[in-house]
Amino acid sequence: MSTNEELYAQAERLKDGGKLEEAVAVLEQLAKQDVSYALAHSALAVLYGKLKRHDEAIRHGIKVCELEPEEPFSFTAMSVTYQRAGRIPEAEDAMARARMLQARQ
Repeated sequence: MSTNEELYAQAERLKDGGKLEEAVAVLEQLAKQDVSYALAHSALAVLYGKLKRHDEAIRHGIKVCELEPEEPFSFTAMSVTYQRAGRIPEAEDAMARARMLQARQ
């Protein structure tokens, strides 16, 4: 079995080569292998967004926020994911959470 880092690097190479669907497949494998690997979920949120598969992007963005509930960047990224999906109230809520967390740091 490949390590998390090896799978992530493979997905990055595929993404950089323009093979987004293939990168998603590797990242999904990684996310199943280690459900707590936030970086995989974050990358999936971005790639699914690029592929206009917004429900899946949101699902992975939410997972990142669950895994990193005190990380402002996770909620900022979630806000962007919601914006791209046209879900503005949710985007504003996520950004408010990011700002609150940032103020605490």
